[in-house]
Amino acid sequence: MTEDRSVLSRAATGPDAELRYGRLHDHVADAWHGDARAADRPLVVIVHGGFWRPDYDRAHTRPMAAAIRDAGWTVCSIEYRREPGRPGHTVRDVAEALAVIPGELGGYDGRVIVVGHSAGGHLALWAASAAPAARLAGTLALAPVADLRLAQELGLDGGAVPDFLGDDASIHPDLDPALLPAPASTTVLLHGLLDEIVPIAVAESYAAAHPGSRLVAVPGAAHFAVIDPLSSAWRAVLAELGRLGD
Repeated sequence: MTEDRSVLSRAATGPDAELRYGRLHDHVADAWHGDARAADRPLVVIVHGGFWRPDYDRAHTRPMAAAIRDAGWTVCSIEYRREPGRPGHTVRDVAEALAVIPGELGGYDGRVIVVGHSAGGHLALWAASAAPAARLAGTLALAPVADLRLAQELGLDGGAVPDFLGDDASIHPDLDPALLPAPASTTVLLHGLLDEIVPIAVAESYAAAHPGSRLVAVPGAAHFAVIDPLSSAWRAVLAELGRLGD
C-alpha cells in the first residue's frame, strides 16, 4: 500500500517553549503546556523516529504533540544526536533528556509517560529498560523498531540498523530492547497491521521476549497513521495514553 506521509510536513501549532538539557545543538526539547486537566496527569515525552538518520528531526512530531496537548496533557518532544555509526551519542542524549527535562516543566503530576515512534520507539523501549525517567508511569511505543536483530534481518529502510550501529546488531545486545531485561514499568506497543515500513512482526518479537508487555494491533493502520491525529488509529493512541496515565 502507499503510505500517507502527510503528517510529516503538516503545519501545526508551535511549542510554547524550547528547553535545553545539555550544551550541544541537539540537546533541546519543545514543550506544550497542558490545561487544567494536565495537572492530574503525567508529562508526555515524545521521542521522534526517522530510523536514527540526521534527515529527520522533532519538527514532524508537532501535529501529534499539539493534539496530545489539546487532549489535556503537558507534552514535550525531545531532540537527540543522529550520527550514523555513533549509537552511544544517541542513547546518551535520550537518557539525559529523560533525566533533565521533566524537572524543567510544571503542570503535570510528577509522573512521566514516554511515547516513541519507529526508531523513537526503539529508543523509548531502550530507555525503559536501561535508563528510565524518574517516576516513569509507562512507555507507549508506536510502530517501534523493537528488535534490532530482526529489523536488520529484514533490511528495514535499506540497512538502517547497521547504519545506526556502525556494526552488526549481534554486537550490540545492550542496545537491543528485545534482549534487555523487561522494563519495570508498564510497556505498551501499538502497531498498525498494514505497516510495511516496520512490520508488526518486529513488535511481536519484542512482546514474545517480554510477555509482561502488551501489544495492541490496529487494523487498517500503516506506519505513520499512529502519529497522525487525523487518522482513525489516533483514537487508539489516546486511549492507551489514558490507560497509562490512570
